[in-house]
Amino acid sequence: QLQLVESGGGLVQPGGSLRLSCAASGFTLDYYAIGWFRQAPGKEREGVSCISSGGGSTNYADSVKGRFTISRDNAKNTVYLQMNSLKPEDTAVYYCAAHPGYYTTLEAWEYDYWGQGTQVTVSS
Repeated sequence: QLQLVESGGGLVQPGGSLRLSCAASGFTLDYYAIGWFRQAPGKEREGVSCISSGGGSTNYADSVKGRFTISRDNAKNTVYLQMNSLKPEDTAVYYCAAHPGYYTTLEAWEYDYWGQGTQVTVSS
């Protein structure tokens, strides 16, 4: 069974940091580009960042550029999202997703497999 499992969410104060992990089971991530998406209450799902299957190409939403960093460790079958300088508007459920292509995209419809999400809350 193909699964993606996110972890690392939680409650953090504004200006703080969190590192999210996306671990795959049942398949290898080597041949998949991975994206991170988020959805806040009452808002549409938003593409945050993505990384190509080889890790050589990344893409970020303007709202997180310079604060978030995506990376992958194919040996561990895991992708990470390092989030620094967090703001209250970053509060959302964060999802990772995989699509069987080498290119990066922030379009949710291009992704075939999704995790269940992890809650990130930025509040003082």
